[in-house]
Amino acid sequence: MTDLLIDTSAGVMTITLNRVSKKNAFTQAMYAAMADALQQAQADAQFRALVFQGHETIFSAGNDIGDFLHAQAATQDSPVFRFLRAVSTFSKPIVAAVCGPAVGIGTTMLFHCDLVYAGDNAAFSMPFVNLGLCPEAASSYLAPQLMGYGRAAEALLLGEPFLAESALEMGLISRIVPPSEANALAQRQARKLAAKPLSALIETKRLMKKGQASMVAERMVEEGASFGRLLREPAAREAFTAFMEKRKPNFSKT
Repeated sequence: MTDLLIDTSAGVMTITLNRVSKKNAFTQAMYAAMADALQQAQADAQFRALVFQGHETIFSAGNDIGDFLHAQAATQDSPVFRFLRAVSTFSKPIVAAVCGPAVGIGTTMLFHCDLVYAGDNAAFSMPFVNLGLCPEAASSYLAPQLMGYGRAAEALLLGEPFLAESALEMGLISRIVPPSEANALAQRQARKLAAKPLSALIETKRLMKKGQASMVAERMVEEGASFGRLLREPAAREAFTAFMEKRKPNFSKT
């Protein structure tokens, strides 16, 4: 598919978001393709690292609203949950290059990446509450763990964006570079990883994440149930209707 480019070379699988005209917004087809690619990279020993990257002007605007509203009700077997499970349980190193806006799942997926290199134009946001929804990707657990409760509350309750310098200070990203250099840096670092012993990479990552693996899986299921329920309630309907009508939502009656 042209919206998603998958390249394999030198022990690295690279997934490039290639829907720039639509701000790299995720569709169900893209989630399915990413889940399949992650499963392939997980099972095949030739792949020792994986890279997510976008364009130097945009990482992702989050879900494609039109596609999202017309999709069937999400279940644990739906493309988005398949992707979330695959990325959260991926045993090999994941590197990401993020430039420009990273909205919603464009930010929450980064909690499951091991190295994140951001352009100095990167802007991260998790505006789920503003859409009448709750967080996903276990971000309700991982954000407070990483950022501290106060900063996570600003990010998740207010839904306010934060820039690359704040993300670096919090530990969400590893380094800030000019946007034109982010993808190349991610590729260099991934190739360094791919030259290392795979068993040592996997065991080191497992040990680092051991204390949170079960909680992440449990929280993802709980978030999914809450997300689905909230999506059917008046606040979300008002938020999405307002978005499609290009007006400010009115939550006074919700």
